[in-house]
Amino acid sequence: MTEITDHLRDLIERVARAAERVGRSPSSVTIVAIGKQQPSASIAAAHRAGLLNFGESYVQEALPKIAELADLKLTWHFVGKLQANKTRDVAEAFDWVHTVDRRKIAERLSEQRSPFAVPLNVLIQVNQGGETQKGGAHPQDVASLARSILALPRLKLRGLMTLPPQGDTARRFVELAALRAELESQGIELDSLSMGMSADFEQAIAAGATHVRIGTAIFGARKP
Repeated sequence: MTEITDHLRDLIERVARAAERVGRSPSSVTIVAIGKQQPSASIAAAHRAGLLNFGESYVQEALPKIAELADLKLTWHFVGKLQANKTRDVAEAFDWVHTVDRRKIAERLSEQRSPFAVPLNVLIQVNQGGETQKGGAHPQDVASLARSILALPRLKLRGLMTLPPQGDTARRFVELAALRAELESQGIELDSLSMGMSADFEQAIAAGATHVRIGTAIFGARKP
């Protein structure tokens, strides 16, 4: 587990340098550690090294970890493709959802979130490259979806998320930041941009990312 501590120390330094290069405070960037295929022990080690935010892509893998690590009071982010039959589990167990891409999913999350819980933080996933294998709303549909989410009582719309096409990330990050600015000019308040992973988070921070989703740079390469 000392490897995780060493990796995280290096990552935090790189995030800080990337933020400072563009005149941002390092504290304006949240590292979301992606625990896909990682055991609870690795997540606990990353927490001991200072991390509080953790992301999961698969509901069935995430729920046992969330239960096992409940005493650590972690903040859990769902970052995978969200199917309608999984929304109840996500609404009940997670603090953030990065991958809302249609009104039906948003409505189910709101209906299934406990009225005694704080509102669920949600991001709209934007499919910038029109890739059929990825989820995400078309950029032209984001404003309408955002207004629908704002009307739902148990959700809090925070911003936008992207998984851009490979090899085109820097330009897409800038485009997502511009889309956020456009929505804000229409009166839709957004404070978050979830973009950038282990290979390109520095470019994402330069473009304005507030959340970077990091797996390999913390936990090492995943098993095939």
